[in-house]
Amino acid sequence: MNITQRLSLALLGFVICSFCFFSACRKSPASPTTPPVGPVNPDDTITVNPQVDPAVAVTIGFFIDDWQVKNFTIPSATTAGSVPVTATVTVTIDRSNVISKVPRSFAGNNSNIWMTQMVTEAPLLDHLTTLHPHLIRFPGGSISDIFFWNAQPNMAPADAPAQLVKADGSSANAGYWFGKNSDNWTLSVDNYYNMLQQTNNKGMITVNYGYARYGTGINPVAAAAHLAADWVRYDNGRTKYWEIGNENFGDWEAGYRINTANNKDGQPEYLSGLLYGQHFKIFADSMRKAAQEIGKIIYIGAVMSEAAPLSWWTTTAKNWNSGLFSGAANTPDFFIVHNYYTNYQTNANAAEILNTPIPVTQTMMDYVKQSITTAGLTQKPVVLNEWNIFSTGSKQQVSHINGLHAVMVLGEAIKNKFGMTARWDLANAWDNGNDHGMFSQGDEPDAVPKWTPRPAFYHMYFFQQYLGDRLVSATSNSADIVSYASSFTSGETGITLVNKSADAKSVELSFKNFRKGNKFYWYTLTGGGDNGEFSRKTLVNGVGPAIAAGGPANYKTISPFSAPATGVIRVTVPARAVVCMVVEKK
Repeated sequence: MNITQRLSLALLGFVICSFCFFSACRKSPASPTTPPVGPVNPDDTITVNPQVDPAVAVTIGFFIDDWQVKNFTIPSATTAGSVPVTATVTVTIDRSNVISKVPRSFAGNNSNIWMTQMVTEAPLLDHLTTLHPHLIRFPGGSISDIFFWNAQPNMAPADAPAQLVKADGSSANAGYWFGKNSDNWTLSVDNYYNMLQQTNNKGMITVNYGYARYGTGINPVAAAAHLAADWVRYDNGRTKYWEIGNENFGDWEAGYRINTANNKDGQPEYLSGLLYGQHFKIFADSMRKAAQEIGKIIYIGAVMSEAAPLSWWTTTAKNWNSGLFSGAANTPDFFIVHNYYTNYQTNANAAEILNTPIPVTQTMMDYVKQSITTAGLTQKPVVLNEWNIFSTGSKQQVSHINGLHAVMVLGEAIKNKFGMTARWDLANAWDNGNDHGMFSQGDEPDAVPKWTPRPAFYHMYFFQQYLGDRLVSATSNSADIVSYASSFTSGETGITLVNKSADAKSVELSFKNFRKGNKFYWYTLTGGGDNGEFSRKTLVNGVGPAIAAGGPANYKTISPFSAPATGVIRVTVPARAVVCMVVEKK
């Protein structure tokens, strides 16, 4: 072997050894074949089944048409929150078990025409823009049946009588209201539309059905239907949802009883569900033709009774639903119910009030669906466009407890698949605290400023902020803790916990089909120390109002509490309080 051969062999050996050496040196913790060093996060091993949306419930129907995905924005500033080391209650959330997509109309409200022109009230507009009810009903309850939308003040139609018959047969001044009244104490039709535009909300309009009964013209039904159709034309597609009359089964409504001597089309003295249903068809035909003329689509709802008849009800009320179904058949696009949950004008305590949302909401929906099925009709969307509590005597309606009640009504309405709800209402009058209004009118005895939000505002605001676009399964092992869970399209999970009891509860969250991220965030809403069980204050993460009632003025900028989500998630829910929480995704 010559020197050239020897050198070649030596060089080959060097190359082979170098290859082996450098190949060995290339191995490192970054190599995909080498497992990472350190503990394994248990969440990494969780099997996550994909979400599958159920079919849209017929009781929601077209109210889901404008549904939008909702993405959660991680807060840029938070406050370190204290969490318990043990828990007495467990809430289990299954993120893949979707109950329903959340309609954008699930938390609407009611305006009325005795609460100013609205557009002149900057604080009110700011709160409504922030809260964003999405749908705001008009013109307001029973006044709808004595409201002439296109008339100047004190210029009722010639065939509208000066007096109307009351339930007891006596007569009283009609007290009509007018849509072109520009006085500062009332709300005109045009300023209703302006308010919606300025706050980025939509409307639901209740047309005057009572005029079809008490009108003294040759054909009062045709006259009232024509008036409604003209409003559809004037509206020009701004409003999708319309309602014919308000609580017309009630003996408190205009048109329930009429003076037959003044009637020219042979109507009976007392209204019935059958007659209302027959008239509904006439209204709906006129209104739909008007919408077709202007190239718009509208949906028209019929007034329905929400519960099985009671012995003391009038004959009209007892037979309302069966008559309505016979007279209107499948003509309505949706059905409307109202519910004030607690017994009428009784001084109910907090426990009684908080025990109503779950059973009453479910019973109401079950009754509506069964009534429609029994009548052999097609199921339609159902809306709860008036709700609140009737309890009086201890300022229950303006209290923090009514805020807890509001959260549960909204949660149960989504769970029971209502297409829409609308709380009654934005503003009324103080009446010693027996006031359904969400905002103060400035008439309270302790100088609470006009348009100060009441506790229910803060509860509904934070519930909506931390509610995703799908309601998912959440189960509590304690009757004291009511839970609602949701998912955001961006991946996070929202949880709201309501403590109905008078004792604080520590709650542990157990997740299925969800890998937690690094942190969770929450707001805790509690009452103040005033007025016994029924505090007029709501504190948000310990921050309360500087005045006698309401909540924190800086509610939009209060930082949420935060804590690590990498271990077990626990949170304290104070007595009679609400916690609204979002957990980051992995």
